[in-house]
Amino acid sequence: MDSTVSSALELPQRLALHPRESPRSPEEEDPHLLSSLAAVQTLANVIRPCYGPHGRQKFLVTMKGETVCTGCAAAILRALELEHPAAWLLREAAQTQAENSGDGTAFVVLLTEALLEQAEQLLKAGLPRPQLREAYATATAEVLATLPSLAIQSLGPLEDPSWALHSVMNTHTLSSTDHLTKLVAHACWAIKELDGSFKPERVGVCALHGGTLEDSCLLPGLAMSGKLCGQMAAVLNGARVALFACPFGPAHPNAPATARLSSPADLAQFSKGSDQLLEKQVGQLAATGINVAVVLGEVDEETLMLADRYGIVVIQARSRMEIIYLSEVLDTPLLPRLLPPQRPGRCQRVYRQELGDGLVVVFEWECTGTPALTVVLRGATTQGLRSAQQAIYHGIDAYFQLCQDPRLIPGAGATEMALAKMLSDKGSRLEGPSGLAFLAFARALKYLPKTLAENAGLAVSDVVAEMSGVHQGGNLLMGVGAEGIINVAQEGVWDTLIVKAQGFRAVAEVVLQLVTVDKIVMAKKSPTHQQIWNPDSKKTKKRPPPVENKKILGMNK
Repeated sequence: MDSTVSSALELPQRLALHPRESPRSPEEEDPHLLSSLAAVQTLANVIRPCYGPHGRQKFLVTMKGETVCTGCAAAILRALELEHPAAWLLREAAQTQAENSGDGTAFVVLLTEALLEQAEQLLKAGLPRPQLREAYATATAEVLATLPSLAIQSLGPLEDPSWALHSVMNTHTLSSTDHLTKLVAHACWAIKELDGSFKPERVGVCALHGGTLEDSCLLPGLAMSGKLCGQMAAVLNGARVALFACPFGPAHPNAPATARLSSPADLAQFSKGSDQLLEKQVGQLAATGINVAVVLGEVDEETLMLADRYGIVVIQARSRMEIIYLSEVLDTPLLPRLLPPQRPGRCQRVYRQELGDGLVVVFEWECTGTPALTVVLRGATTQGLRSAQQAIYHGIDAYFQLCQDPRLIPGAGATEMALAKMLSDKGSRLEGPSGLAFLAFARALKYLPKTLAENAGLAVSDVVAEMSGVHQGGNLLMGVGAEGIINVAQEGVWDTLIVKAQGFRAVAEVVLQLVTVDKIVMAKKSPTHQQIWNPDSKKTKKRPPPVENKKILGMNK
């Protein structure tokens, strides 16, 4: 019999042996056969407490010294400084998942860790890496083929999407989920095209301090928390907008050009020339029809008086993100100097809207193809507004995914437990590496409901055992809730099929790559220019010193 076949037949016995009784090999002397496992476990330990609707928050202190309180896995991954190449690879896959689907970041990290831990056990039992990789690929293909059969709900084309978005947004906000879900559902439904297509960029989000989340509302057009400067407060018809990433006034003192003044006359002439230049620039803006200027910088009082004279509304943006988004929506560039844009932004009107103690500036259109609604968030703290803003964006992304594929699958870990049952049943009937990989994949999937139960403060072993028993009986709708197992259909906990499938593909790509890595090799630093041209170090040592050194040595004698 072939040695490879006999080794594969002995794998179940090796896995069943006690670790101390199992045969040892020189490769097992290392703490991990997979060089990437320790780094992935460390990264997963950071993300694990944030998984699920009962996940915990973390305080992040950024490089700028800013403190952020968040439970968003994508935000946490962005803030981490990583050095291990496996951690870099996993973060890249998780961030790609977040960018493409808006959700599933923690799912990718945790399932990758669980699959690598199971792969470690198979490698210790003697399964060769190529066979492990092939068996894992087969198990992943089986999961992706079975996943659509678990989609038992679908969002209708004329149906209110609130019920489908609630569980997605509930994972990312701490309060007022029902109210925020209704706002997002109404905004998405209102701007949906007649052909069923949906553009996420047409729903704006504006965070405004003051009030509570229950005071959040919808406004027509695109709203931003900018500051209106000067006497001009609105343009009610035919607004033409220019965006500037510079002060609205004289050049910045740190500008490259510096004037050299040698007398009081030079100073007076320079001041007069500067005023003439500013008047010329503002006049050019007005001559090209610009009547709204949005500025990311300081606003000079004298320049503002010129803008009032020419009838230009000046708005001071509060954040770079807002003005960049406005640039994308208006399809006009963000200019570094006070010059007229070749393609100004156009909208019907620009006006001020008061919301309690807050103030927003609204850009409103009357034609199609432009942002129609903005969700204005109210809150007392910056951290609360950020959490609500993340929940809003996740809800918008979820609706965008549902417009592409309206199918939904059970959430709260029910889908993972159902897939684990399927793989266990099939793996027990298969022989060789494929059967073992199916069983290992099933154990890894059960790790996710276990994490949900742990974060909810439940008795993990009891909850997982009860879920396994119910799923073995054929009820695939049981998941993890706040007080125990729940029926996800009755509680309305759903995941979008397309996001879950993308998450499994991302995990498979990372795991199949990492299981073949056995060692991390650090390359040496490149040689210096002198070493390249003088490779023989002995000849370099024999080279006589310069003449100056000889003279100094002679003087010392």
